[in-house]
Amino acid sequence: MTERLYYESSYEKEFTAKVTGCEKNGERYEVTLDRTAFFPEGGGQLSDSGYLDGARVFEVQESKNDIIHYTDSPLEVGSAVTGKLDWDIRFRRMQNHTGEHIVSGTVHSLFGYDNVGFNLGNDIVTVDFNGVLTKDDIRKVEYIANKAVADNLSVTAEFPDEMTLEKLDYRSKLELKENVRIVTIDGVDVCACCAPHVGRTGEIGIIKLLDFEKYKGGVRCRMLCGFDALNDYNKKYDNILAISGMLSAKQHETAAAVKRVTEELEREKSENLRLKKMLVNASFKDVSETDGNILGVADSLDMNTLRIFVNGTMPKCKGYAAAFSGNDDDGYIYVIGSENVNLRDITKDINTAINGKGGGSPQMICGSAKATLKEIGDYMGAEIIKIC
Repeated sequence: MTERLYYESSYEKEFTAKVTGCEKNGERYEVTLDRTAFFPEGGGQLSDSGYLDGARVFEVQESKNDIIHYTDSPLEVGSAVTGKLDWDIRFRRMQNHTGEHIVSGTVHSLFGYDNVGFNLGNDIVTVDFNGVLTKDDIRKVEYIANKAVADNLSVTAEFPDEMTLEKLDYRSKLELKENVRIVTIDGVDVCACCAPHVGRTGEIGIIKLLDFEKYKGGVRCRMLCGFDALNDYNKKYDNILAISGMLSAKQHETAAAVKRVTEELEREKSENLRLKKMLVNASFKDVSETDGNILGVADSLDMNTLRIFVNGTMPKCKGYAAAFSGNDDDGYIYVIGSENVNLRDITKDINTAINGKGGGSPQMICGSAKATLKEIGDYMGAEIIKIC
């Protein structure tokens, strides 16, 4: 049985232990110790990482009464080793996990909702509640949670006896009867949890609820605490700073500036489309009638605009009218139409010839092609008309 030092103190950064087992498993080694400060994966939280002497510990799992340390090199059974945690990672997780307790406890006390899902990943913390919260509710929870941080409340962990446990009102996702570890944040939360936490709420620094969405009849909240929240803020600040510079807008006015630029772009896009349609209409007015096919080519038109050319030239040919847009390097999109040929019958042949894929109705098909313009022209047997 492995003695779990992280139950005694969450702040054990370095410890000594005796190697009780070491077995090779594929490219890694499974190492057991008589005692460890490495927290194993569980309860929605990833395991600790670090070193056992020179061996890298990259994963830790619980197996019955033992803790398995997965390392990149073997350790001698019976030898004494020094374990060192990746403390920065451990402490950030302690900040995030304790912050989650405050948020979950606050939601439960304000709205009566339970935490029904929790995941503490490397980049984000997600918490699922079995009830609906609004934006205003989230802001209220965030404020109260950060008030608890500012109050620097005590965070304690203990294994109460059976009689004491029966009298406790605590949060838990499971029906637990024995060896229940209770984490208490004074006046905020009482919860069954096996993970390491900070000793006082002030060590969390800040709790930030980033966003939320409807999820399984309730909500899923995304949050970060402490140094992870600070890193997230810095990344977003750098983005806002860059955007405000590009738009010549004050940082707190970037959303309005983006909206203004977007509206301007939409107006220009509409005008550009109108002009392209005029050019397309002009491009086929002088096209002569033919018993064969008609082929129009453009550099950057969409399907709808290509369809205008095809609709305008279909009556002028006995074969089919085709319009392609793109280039030889990136490929082409196409629209092909005919009043005389059942295109559905020959779609496969067309796509094979132009290295394409697509389909449609007997009168019109559309798709993409990887053939060169010369190969397309040779197959169509038509002179290339520049659309615009």
